[in-house]
Amino acid sequence: MKALNLKVGVTPAHNCSYLPHQQEQLLVVLDKEQLTCVGYEQLLSAGFRRSGNDLYRPHCQHCQACESLRIPVANFKPSRSQKRIQRLNRDVEIKISQSDKPGYFSLYQTYIGERHRDGTMFPPSRRQYECFLLSEWHAASFIEFWLAEQLIGVAVTDRLSHAMSALYTFFEPSLAHRSLGTFAILSQLALAKQAQLSWLYLGYQVDECAKMNYKQHFKPHQRLRAGTWLDIKD
Repeated sequence: MKALNLKVGVTPAHNCSYLPHQQEQLLVVLDKEQLTCVGYEQLLSAGFRRSGNDLYRPHCQHCQACESLRIPVANFKPSRSQKRIQRLNRDVEIKISQSDKPGYFSLYQTYIGERHRDGTMFPPSRRQYECFLLSEWHAASFIEFWLAEQLIGVAVTDRLSHAMSALYTFFEPSLAHRSLGTFAILSQLALAKQAQLSWLYLGYQVDECAKMNYKQHFKPHQRLRAGTWLDIKD
Protein backbone atom coordinates (compact mmCIF):
# COMPACT_ATOMS: atom_id res chain seq x y z
CA MET A 1 0.00 0.00 0.00
CA LYS A 2 1.29 3.44 -0.92
CA ALA A 3 2.56 5.45 2.06
CA LEU A 4 0.59 8.54 3.01
CA ASN A 5 2.00 11.72 4.49
CA LEU A 6 -0.80 13.23 6.52
CA LYS A 7 -1.33 15.89 9.11
CA VAL A 8 -3.55 14.22 11.71
CA GLY A 9 -4.89 14.80 15.18
CA VAL A 10 -5.45 12.20 17.90
CA THR A 11 -8.57 12.31 20.03
CA PRO A 12 -8.45 11.82 23.80
CA ALA A 13 -9.16 8.29 24.99
CA HIS A 14 -12.85 7.61 25.63
CA ASN A 15 -15.14 4.62 26.10
CA CYS A 16 -15.22 2.41 23.02
CA SER A 17 -18.47 2.32 21.05
CA TYR A 18 -18.01 -1.37 20.19
CA LEU A 19 -16.24 -2.98 23.16
CA PRO A 20 -17.36 -1.64 26.57
CA HIS A 21 -14.21 -2.80 28.36
CA GLN A 22 -11.90 -0.90 25.99
CA GLN A 23 -10.80 2.70 25.55
CA GLU A 24 -10.92 4.20 22.06
CA GLN A 25 -8.77 6.79 20.29
CA LEU A 26 -9.08 8.06 16.72
CA LEU A 27 -6.78 9.57 14.14
CA VAL A 28 -8.57 12.48 12.46
CA VAL A 29 -7.31 13.93 9.17
CA LEU A 30 -6.46 17.64 9.50
CA ASP A 31 -5.22 18.17 5.91
CA LYS A 32 -8.06 20.01 4.22
CA GLU A 33 -6.55 19.29 0.79
CA GLN A 34 -7.24 15.59 1.38
CA LEU A 35 -10.96 16.29 1.67
CA THR A 36 -11.69 15.59 -1.99
CA CYS A 37 -13.09 12.62 -3.89
CA VAL A 38 -9.56 11.50 -4.83
CA GLY A 39 -8.13 11.99 -1.34
CA TYR A 40 -11.13 10.32 0.28
CA GLU A 41 -10.83 7.23 -1.91
CA GLN A 42 -7.11 6.95 -1.19
CA LEU A 43 -7.74 7.23 2.54
CA LEU A 44 -10.53 4.63 2.40
CA SER A 45 -7.98 2.16 1.05
CA ALA A 46 -5.78 3.00 4.04
CA GLY A 47 -8.49 2.21 6.57
CA PHE A 48 -10.07 5.62 7.09
CA ARG A 49 -13.81 6.33 7.15
CA ARG A 50 -16.02 9.41 6.88
CA SER A 51 -18.20 10.81 9.65
CA GLY A 52 -19.73 14.15 8.70
CA ASN A 53 -16.91 16.39 7.50
CA ASP A 54 -14.21 14.27 9.15
CA LEU A 55 -12.11 11.34 7.93
CA TYR A 56 -10.93 9.16 10.80
CA ARG A 57 -9.34 5.82 11.67
CA PRO A 58 -9.06 3.91 14.97
CA HIS A 59 -5.74 4.48 16.74
CA CYS A 60 -6.03 2.50 19.96
CA GLN A 61 -2.89 1.75 21.97
CA HIS A 62 -3.82 -1.69 23.28
CA CYS A 63 -6.45 -2.99 20.87
CA GLN A 64 -6.52 -3.87 17.16
CA ALA A 65 -10.05 -5.26 17.06
CA CYS A 66 -11.34 -2.85 14.38
CA GLU A 67 -10.56 -4.09 10.87
CA SER A 68 -11.64 -2.24 7.75
CA LEU A 69 -13.74 -4.52 5.56
CA ARG A 70 -14.44 -4.19 1.85
CA ILE A 71 -16.17 -6.42 -0.70
CA PRO A 72 -14.76 -6.97 -4.21
CA VAL A 73 -17.93 -6.22 -6.15
CA ALA A 74 -17.25 -8.42 -9.19
CA ASN A 75 -16.44 -11.50 -7.07
CA PHE A 76 -19.24 -11.31 -4.52
CA LYS A 77 -21.59 -14.31 -4.43
CA PRO A 78 -24.72 -14.12 -2.25
CA SER A 79 -25.28 -16.95 0.19
CA ARG A 80 -28.49 -18.97 0.38
CA SER A 81 -29.80 -16.84 3.23
CA GLN A 82 -28.93 -13.64 1.36
CA LYS A 83 -30.78 -14.88 -1.72
CA ARG A 84 -33.76 -15.59 0.52
CA ILE A 85 -33.64 -12.00 1.81
CA GLN A 86 -33.57 -10.72 -1.76
CA ARG A 87 -36.67 -12.77 -2.59
CA LEU A 88 -38.42 -11.65 0.59
CA ASN A 89 -37.92 -8.00 -0.40
CA ARG A 90 -38.69 -8.27 -4.10
CA ASP A 91 -41.74 -6.03 -3.49
CA VAL A 92 -39.50 -3.20 -2.21
CA GLU A 93 -38.95 -0.32 -4.63
CA ILE A 94 -35.52 1.32 -4.66
CA LYS A 95 -35.00 5.01 -5.43
CA ILE A 96 -31.87 7.16 -5.22
CA SER A 97 -31.72 10.76 -4.05
CA GLN A 98 -28.69 13.04 -4.12
CA SER A 99 -29.92 15.25 -1.27
CA ASP A 100 -31.25 14.94 2.26
CA LYS A 101 -35.05 14.94 2.63
CA PRO A 102 -37.25 15.83 5.64
CA GLY A 103 -38.67 12.31 5.88
CA TYR A 104 -35.27 10.75 6.51
CA PHE A 105 -34.75 12.22 9.96
CA SER A 106 -38.07 11.03 11.38
CA LEU A 107 -37.26 7.48 10.25
CA TYR A 108 -33.75 7.86 11.72
CA GLN A 109 -35.26 8.96 15.05
CA THR A 110 -37.53 5.94 15.16
CA TYR A 111 -34.69 3.57 14.27
CA ILE A 112 -32.23 4.91 16.85
CA GLY A 113 -34.94 5.02 19.51
CA GLU A 114 -35.83 1.36 18.95
CA ARG A 115 -32.51 -0.25 18.01
CA HIS A 116 -29.81 1.83 19.71
CA ARG A 117 -31.37 3.24 22.87
CA ASP A 118 -28.38 1.93 24.85
CA GLY A 119 -25.77 3.57 22.59
CA THR A 120 -24.03 6.90 22.18
CA MET A 121 -26.37 7.96 19.35
CA PHE A 122 -29.38 8.09 21.71
CA PRO A 123 -31.25 10.34 21.99
CA PRO A 124 -31.01 11.39 18.33
CA SER A 125 -31.17 15.07 17.41
CA ARG A 126 -31.30 16.85 14.09
CA ARG A 127 -27.85 18.34 14.69
CA GLN A 128 -26.35 14.94 15.54
CA TYR A 129 -27.93 13.44 12.40
CA GLU A 130 -26.52 16.18 10.17
CA CYS A 131 -23.05 16.16 11.77
CA PHE A 132 -22.87 12.37 11.34
CA LEU A 133 -24.22 11.85 7.83
CA LEU A 134 -23.89 15.12 5.90
CA SER A 135 -20.72 16.75 4.62
CA GLU A 136 -19.82 20.16 3.23
CA TRP A 137 -17.19 18.72 0.87
CA HIS A 138 -18.78 15.45 -0.29
CA ALA A 139 -22.40 14.89 -1.31
CA ALA A 140 -23.70 11.54 -0.09
CA SER A 141 -26.22 9.45 -2.00
CA PHE A 142 -29.40 8.37 -0.24
CA ILE A 143 -30.69 4.97 -1.37
CA GLU A 144 -34.38 4.85 -0.46
CA PHE A 145 -36.43 1.71 0.14
CA TRP A 146 -40.18 2.00 -0.41
CA LEU A 147 -42.98 -0.45 0.39
CA ALA A 148 -46.55 0.38 -0.67
CA GLU A 149 -45.68 4.08 -0.98
CA GLN A 150 -44.10 4.17 2.49
CA LEU A 151 -40.43 4.99 3.06
CA ILE A 152 -39.14 2.03 5.10
CA GLY A 153 -35.37 2.49 4.91
CA VAL A 154 -32.49 4.68 3.80
CA ALA A 155 -28.90 3.63 3.08
CA VAL A 156 -26.56 6.63 3.16
CA THR A 157 -23.73 5.86 0.75
CA ASP A 158 -20.69 7.69 -0.59
CA ARG A 159 -20.10 7.13 -4.31
CA LEU A 160 -16.49 7.57 -5.44
CA SER A 161 -14.59 6.92 -8.67
CA HIS A 162 -13.83 3.25 -8.08
CA ALA A 163 -15.80 2.39 -4.95
CA MET A 164 -18.81 2.97 -2.77
CA SER A 165 -18.65 3.39 0.99
CA ALA A 166 -21.70 2.34 3.01
CA LEU A 167 -21.90 5.04 5.67
CA TYR A 168 -25.07 4.15 7.60
CA THR A 169 -28.43 2.44 7.11
CA PHE A 170 -31.58 3.04 9.11
CA PHE A 171 -35.00 1.48 8.63
CA GLU A 172 -38.46 0.88 10.08
CA PRO A 173 -37.83 -1.31 13.17
CA SER A 174 -41.19 -3.06 12.92
CA LEU A 175 -39.99 -4.67 9.67
CA ALA A 176 -37.03 -6.44 11.29
CA HIS A 177 -38.21 -9.76 9.83
CA ARG A 178 -37.26 -8.44 6.37
CA SER A 179 -33.54 -8.09 7.34
CA LEU A 180 -33.45 -4.66 5.71
CA GLY A 181 -29.87 -4.01 6.84
CA THR A 182 -28.65 -7.01 4.87
CA PHE A 183 -30.96 -6.13 1.98
CA ALA A 184 -29.47 -2.62 1.90
CA ILE A 185 -25.94 -4.02 1.48
CA LEU A 186 -27.09 -6.40 -1.24
CA SER A 187 -28.74 -3.46 -3.00
CA GLN A 188 -25.58 -1.35 -2.73
CA LEU A 189 -23.58 -4.23 -4.18
CA ALA A 190 -26.00 -4.47 -7.10
CA LEU A 191 -25.73 -0.73 -7.75
CA ALA A 192 -21.92 -0.85 -7.50
CA LYS A 193 -21.81 -3.74 -9.96
CA GLN A 194 -24.10 -1.88 -12.36
CA ALA A 195 -21.76 1.12 -12.17
CA GLN A 196 -18.71 -1.16 -12.67
CA LEU A 197 -17.14 -0.10 -9.38
CA SER A 198 -14.44 -2.24 -7.78
CA TRP A 199 -15.26 -2.11 -4.07
CA LEU A 200 -18.00 -1.65 -1.51
CA TYR A 201 -16.53 -0.55 1.82
CA LEU A 202 -18.54 -1.56 4.90
CA GLY A 203 -16.55 0.26 7.57
CA TYR A 204 -15.06 -1.65 10.51
CA GLN A 205 -15.56 -5.28 11.43
CA VAL A 206 -15.23 -6.04 15.16
CA ASP A 207 -15.49 -9.79 15.73
CA GLU A 208 -16.19 -9.42 19.46
CA CYS A 209 -19.12 -7.06 18.84
CA ALA A 210 -22.31 -8.98 18.05
CA LYS A 211 -23.91 -5.97 16.35
CA MET A 212 -21.10 -5.88 13.77
CA ASN A 213 -21.06 -9.57 12.85
CA TYR A 214 -23.46 -9.26 9.91
CA LYS A 215 -20.66 -7.78 7.79
CA GLN A 216 -18.48 -10.88 7.82
CA HIS A 217 -21.21 -12.92 6.09
CA PHE A 218 -20.64 -11.10 2.79
CA LYS A 219 -18.01 -13.18 1.01
CA PRO A 220 -15.52 -13.07 -0.41
CA HIS A 221 -14.31 -9.93 1.32
CA GLN A 222 -11.04 -8.33 2.36
CA ARG A 223 -9.86 -7.10 5.75
CA LEU A 224 -7.10 -4.59 6.40
CA ARG A 225 -4.50 -6.00 8.80
CA ALA A 226 -1.15 -4.32 9.50
CA GLY A 227 -1.50 -2.23 6.35
CA THR A 228 -2.29 -5.14 4.02
CA TRP A 229 -5.64 -6.15 2.55
CA LEU A 230 -6.13 -9.89 3.11
CA ASP A 231 -8.61 -12.05 1.22
CA ILE A 232 -11.26 -13.76 3.35
CA LYS A 233 -13.11 -16.42 1.38
CA ASP A 234 -14.51 -18.84 3.99
